[in-house]
Amino acid sequence: MSTALPVRHPDVTSEPFMTKRAWVLVLLNVVVPGSAQVLAGSRRLGRWGLASTLVFWMVAVVVVVLAFAFRSPLIEIATNVVALTVVQVFLAYYAVLWVVLTVDTLRLARIVRTAPSARGLLAGAMVLLMVVTVGPAAYGAYLAGVQHSLLNSLFTSRADAAPPVDGRYNIMLLGGDAGADRTGLRPDSISVASIDAETGATTIVGIPRNLYDAPFVAGSPLYGDYPDGYDCGDDCLVSFLYTYGEEHPDLYPDAESKGSNPGVEAMRDAVEGITGLTVQYYALIDMQGFVDLIDALGGIQVDVQQRIPINGGVDGNGQPINVDGWIEPGEQKLDGYHALWYARARHGTSDYDRMARQREVQQALLSQFQPATVLSKFQAVASAGVQTVDTDIPQGALAAFVDLAVKAKSQQITSLELVPPTYDNVYPDYDAMRAAVAQATTPAPAP
Repeated sequence: MSTALPVRHPDVTSEPFMTKRAWVLVLLNVVVPGSAQVLAGSRRLGRWGLASTLVFWMVAVVVVVLAFAFRSPLIEIATNVVALTVVQVFLAYYAVLWVVLTVDTLRLARIVRTAPSARGLLAGAMVLLMVVTVGPAAYGAYLAGVQHSLLNSLFTSRADAAPPVDGRYNIMLLGGDAGADRTGLRPDSISVASIDAETGATTIVGIPRNLYDAPFVAGSPLYGDYPDGYDCGDDCLVSFLYTYGEEHPDLYPDAESKGSNPGVEAMRDAVEGITGLTVQYYALIDMQGFVDLIDALGGIQVDVQQRIPINGGVDGNGQPINVDGWIEPGEQKLDGYHALWYARARHGTSDYDRMARQREVQQALLSQFQPATVLSKFQAVASAGVQTVDTDIPQGALAAFVDLAVKAKSQQITSLELVPPTYDNVYPDYDAMRAAVAQATTPAPAP
């Protein structure tokens, strides 16, 4: 106690001592928040600050240990709105407390009694240290709030998580392209991400949008009208089923209550019939929304193989006209606008080329989801994600999928494209397609 008394009851006439005392209090406030108050101010406030600091340190140590040794609890917290609320409140509380302690330390330091040459440095150091210390806690509270909002806005389903089927999760991915030049929404990109529930190994099965006679499994509401497949000619391509489902909502009366819609459910029934896979969930990705999402991530890197037109059409000789610009061959960093045209451009290229480019954009987009990139632009990424994606994946399944996504990033994603010339889209052999899908989604035997 005797060593503390000069700090609590200093000789204010001694500028050298007051200067040294001020620097000690400033450093104590940074290193052990609350200790400056215990030594020189309100002991009650100081003890409260010390107790809060101890709790904060304990939580920080646990988080670091879990991050390196056992990530599952952290993933559970990041995908649980209740846990995120607790995190947000705790970080906001600690940030406010640190501001209070810092301002009080500034009062206790009695800068006007220090050496004139040190006063500016002390004040500047206090402001800088407050930003460095309080800033991360406040930003963490902000990120927790953004994540909370994202979960509630995007993952609206409260259904129980579906179990894997044959050891796999199968997610139907629809790339909706409801642009200004189109009537309604027809999925231009149809695929299934089949994910091994243990390893995260992923196979993407691509389905051409102009596939004829899509079959339906027995029990589907569409099976009764189309027992031999969706077979009314050019007006019954598989991508038209989304519109068909929307025009016949009575076929899927429970779709909306399950976080889906009749168009998605019609597509799901067809995709299951084509691939032989049980599809647990879907994600509908608005191609127009790609612009904001890609811009939020800072663009994507793409190796352009041929010159791609932006907008326009073709003349009677098949030559491009009314083109607004070109995406030139070579390694390109594309912003959202150019990436969208790279994925959706039709002229001078086939539907199957477009499918390949859309897969390329998806892969490039996934590669941009690096922790540092996402963290630095989290609000923009989250906002774009809400506008870009519709899904029926429930919040209860998120932790498992995030864990699988982390595992998947370390593995090569394989693909199977059910497109010509290997598979005829007009006279499709669905038995052959289902056999190929089964082979592609069966794990290789352990060596």
